[in-house]
Amino acid sequence: MLDATNHMRLGEWMLAKGMITADQLEIALIEQARHQLLLGQQLVRLHFVTDAMIRDVLAQHHAQESIDLQQAIADPEALAMVPEVFARQHRLLPLDLSANKEVMRVAMTGQHNMLVLDTLRHLLGGTIHLKPVLATEAHLEQALDQFYGHSLSLDSLLQEIERESTSTAVISTPQATRPVIRLVDTLLIDAVKQGASDVHFEPEQAFLRIRYRIDGVLWQIRCLHVRYWPAMCVRLKILAGLDIAEQRMSQDGRVNLFLCGRQIDFRVSSHPTLHGENIVLRVLDRDQAIISLEEMPLPAPQLQCVKAMLEKPEGLLILTGPTGSGKTTTLYSMLNYLNHEHVNIMTLEDPVEYPHALMRQTSVNASNKVDFISGIRAILRQDPDIILIGEVRDEPTAAMAVRAAMTGHLVMTTLHTNTAAAAFSRLQDFGISPHMMAGCLVGVVAQRLLRRLCRHCKRPANVDDAMARLMQPLPEHLSLFEPQGCEHCRMSGYQGRLVIMEVLAMHPDLEPMLIPPISLQRIQQRARQYGFTTLAEEGLRKVFTGETSLAELRRVVDLSGLHAGWNHP
Repeated sequence: MLDATNHMRLGEWMLAKGMITADQLEIALIEQARHQLLLGQQLVRLHFVTDAMIRDVLAQHHAQESIDLQQAIADPEALAMVPEVFARQHRLLPLDLSANKEVMRVAMTGQHNMLVLDTLRHLLGGTIHLKPVLATEAHLEQALDQFYGHSLSLDSLLQEIERESTSTAVISTPQATRPVIRLVDTLLIDAVKQGASDVHFEPEQAFLRIRYRIDGVLWQIRCLHVRYWPAMCVRLKILAGLDIAEQRMSQDGRVNLFLCGRQIDFRVSSHPTLHGENIVLRVLDRDQAIISLEEMPLPAPQLQCVKAMLEKPEGLLILTGPTGSGKTTTLYSMLNYLNHEHVNIMTLEDPVEYPHALMRQTSVNASNKVDFISGIRAILRQDPDIILIGEVRDEPTAAMAVRAAMTGHLVMTTLHTNTAAAAFSRLQDFGISPHMMAGCLVGVVAQRLLRRLCRHCKRPANVDDAMARLMQPLPEHLSLFEPQGCEHCRMSGYQGRLVIMEVLAMHPDLEPMLIPPISLQRIQQRARQYGFTTLAEEGLRKVFTGETSLAELRRVVDLSGLHAGWNHP
């Protein structure tokens, strides 16, 4: 990102532009000396600036052009002229050629290295002029994979281990440690590149199954002989700080690695099984997971309603949905919307998944003797403005969350219910009276994640009889799509996910309906007067726009509650 000889000049230039403070520059320089990083990398890791800001600053400071590779498409002709091995080795990407084929733009991550450019110019025959442009390190890594492709190549590493050993005992010796380390690193890098949310290492009697959870679905990646697992297991446990001698009890750990040009956290869980320790890694990629509210594919009325609830100075905001429905992602998107230096945001989580600047985050676990009850009491003495409680699991936690919401704080939390309206009866089960709910509830948001149809291979589909009965009269020019499968989506027909929500904002008209027995149907019918729509209806709108398939919606959402003649687009 930045040559070490002129870091002070650039740091002072950023200081003069008001991009960082004098304190931040001093902290970055101290940390840079400790970790031997470039100043730009250190500023990004401290979350003082973003990768894109450093890219643009360097471009201005050195009078160079910068580029956002996420919005760029590389010219196949330029790519064909530069071998993939050379591009990856020297961290550059050929972008395009001028009309007369005399100038090639090349994306690089820092000030152009004259030796690398001279080598590339010689490789191209010495007749092409090279024009370097600045890109972020993370975006360059993604672009290299996008335009050159990437593959998981374990065979050479396995052969290297085989050459050095013929038994499990020898594999675990120090002489064989290096290839095992590279084997584990290769798997972790590949998981990040493929966008996996979880990595499963599952030992069976004679083999080790490796699976990635991608877009909410598990995919088997490789099967290795079980003799490789002891050394791999030890390596993973060392990375996560787990006890390598303990094999009969479950353990939890965490590891932070710099992969693919960005910081990646892994939450590690080991669990004893019949054939050995099962290890699962949750991939916590903050750059990919946390997005702004505006970037969520929400209808404008829903987005406006969510923002209106977040602007309340006090009250209880609840997110509901099953495990894996994206509640944590949405909560952090909401906190990002509210986060600035004039508010004090404090969280209690089990565990903390995404460390974030300015937020005071506490992990709830037995080791640090903090539970939700004592944690909320302690937080209330820390002068908070906004409180995030990871989950309301029992009556005492629910009572403390309501108490915090009624004493001038905006409290966010999660519940496990199927619908937004079901949160009211759930709170009633926890002993929260209708009067207290009416006095503190801001609203309830229920959500699900649907797999997005691959734009490269989706194909038209027919409306089946059951759906035709629900959509009488059928809309004109209705086009449905279904998955097909291609190389871009691992033959699954889906690529990426999208969120659907039902947003139920509290209104005085709803308060009388909270008196037992609570009727969820009546609450939903009254809420419709204020723009409320169900998950099924929002999901069908995504089906009608070709973003997902009817089969995927049925997999995630119960459509039996839809009534004939509902207000479809």
